[in-house]
Amino acid sequence: MGALGVVYGDIGTSVLYAFKEVFVSGHVPLTHDNILGVLSMFFWALTLIVSLKYVALIMRADNHGEGGLMALLALASLSIHDNPRLRSVLLVVGVFGVALFFGDGVITPAISVLSAVEGLEVVTPAAKRVVVPLSLVVLFLLFVFQRRGTGDIGKFFGPVMVLWFLGIGVLGAVQVAGNPSVLAAVFPWHALRFAMAHPGLAFITLGAVFLCLTGAEALYADMGHFGKEPIRIAWFGLVMPCLVLNYFGQGALVLAEPETVANPFFMLAPDWAQLPLVALATAATVIASQALISGAFSATKQTIQLGFLPRLSILHTSIHDTGQIYIPAVNWALLAGVVMAVTFFGSSTALAAAYGISVSLVMVITTLMTFFVLRYGWGYPLLLCIAATGFFLVMDLLFFASNSLKIVQGGWFPLAMAAVLYVIMSTWKEGRALLNASLRQDALKLQDFLDSVFLSPPTRVDGTAVFLTAEPGIVPNALLHNLKHNKVLHRQNLFVTVRNHEVPWIGLDKRLEVEPLGHDCWQVIVHYGFKNDPDLPSALAQLRGHGCDVDPMNTSYFLSRDIIIPTMGAGMASWREKLFAQMHHNASGAADFLHLPNNAVVELGSKIEI
Repeated sequence: MGALGVVYGDIGTSVLYAFKEVFVSGHVPLTHDNILGVLSMFFWALTLIVSLKYVALIMRADNHGEGGLMALLALASLSIHDNPRLRSVLLVVGVFGVALFFGDGVITPAISVLSAVEGLEVVTPAAKRVVVPLSLVVLFLLFVFQRRGTGDIGKFFGPVMVLWFLGIGVLGAVQVAGNPSVLAAVFPWHALRFAMAHPGLAFITLGAVFLCLTGAEALYADMGHFGKEPIRIAWFGLVMPCLVLNYFGQGALVLAEPETVANPFFMLAPDWAQLPLVALATAATVIASQALISGAFSATKQTIQLGFLPRLSILHTSIHDTGQIYIPAVNWALLAGVVMAVTFFGSSTALAAAYGISVSLVMVITTLMTFFVLRYGWGYPLLLCIAATGFFLVMDLLFFASNSLKIVQGGWFPLAMAAVLYVIMSTWKEGRALLNASLRQDALKLQDFLDSVFLSPPTRVDGTAVFLTAEPGIVPNALLHNLKHNKVLHRQNLFVTVRNHEVPWIGLDKRLEVEPLGHDCWQVIVHYGFKNDPDLPSALAQLRGHGCDVDPMNTSYFLSRDIIIPTMGAGMASWREKLFAQMHHNASGAADFLHLPNNAVVELGSKIEI
């Protein structure tokens, strides 16, 4: 039930627009053979890409139970850790894929809600002028309520989606019963015959057929929440049969009444049921959008943990489920993008041109990543890896090539958003590397510094001082400033480095590395996976077994607030250094990110040139 409510909202609402987009342009003649050929393409796209590629193959490539492009990127990069050049290329490709995913997070709510509200035009043509304003209201309310979290409303998602899939299945089955000849489309030769009779048209049509696959990535991305079996059972037991019945039902309806091709989904319903169907479709698209927005929050947190985005304010909306988070900056950025998409394109048909290209490119990247996991992570023979992923890569590339024809009509929109996001993420990653290199260049060795300090020790005061440092074994600037201005040293001193790793979870038994430095000083390295929730006070509480008792009421956290000064010369381009400096300035403080108590934090500033 949970998997139905979260995982299948996106792919489940594709029936609203996917079949319509094949014929709405008028390029594909409404003949019996053509409709059967197109239905066959829909059926085999769902079978080969979703059932075989994702459910049978890619869901096996889990990263300690976690799925999604970020988890797969971490798994693939770890598989080739001994090849730094290839690993860096793979990271670039993977990060661009993550940027594409965020673009998808803008397009999906826009096209889904628009296509549902457009059902009002079937009820009354006079509703055409209110479709865009009403869609914007629905979307605005959706994003406003994000801060409340999905916990309270999430329990209703499953039953609503069950009703949705049963409803679209029954609507399709009624039409199929009236014209059972459409069931012949399950045989692949109808698709092959259509492709051979109209090769150019079939290639163009692939871009519209691909719309039935949007949301397939969610099966893999949400694997960590539900596990493989519930997702597989829901797909084969309810979702795929109902989707196929509905697509075939739309085909049967258009065969009987060609004029219904303008909006065949809503025409499936009798007049009395059209308004309730619009309401149910709107609820289903809101659920689909909710799942994608929540996925964007999770992906953002993981991207921050892996060092590709600056720290952002992350709010937890549930005391039970740490995965339920809300990131205000991402929420309002997504809303701004959705509003732009709805007002600029104005209809689901126009948005369909923008939709698909980013998702198809993400699928290409996913297949490439899977090859490296199979070959280098699991050690399968090269020919087997090529056979397992090569077939799907050819299909993904065909879909991407077909969608590429729509770049001018609107496909540029998600690509432009992805390009901007990629520049931001790569700039942050490179900027952090430059910053750390600059810090290391002027740094003092911690052990040597402490040995010299304690030759003539300063005044010791009660309590524990925690100094955060990016690199272990290096004297943090905050310590130097504290000694210079306050001329005291605490009774206990911890020099803490937080490290994030390319695995989802790191258990408490591997959370800490502790090295005594003498004079009641310790070097501490704290390890987190990219799905762990960083909480430094809780981690340091484990030090009691290492001879260091940290009293929360008598502990101060010393942080360096670095001000970045861009300089000419080596490093990044001047505009990128300025962008990094601005991002660094606006980043959420380490205190909030690490859940440090506000009344125990001391920040000491310093200027660093890069």
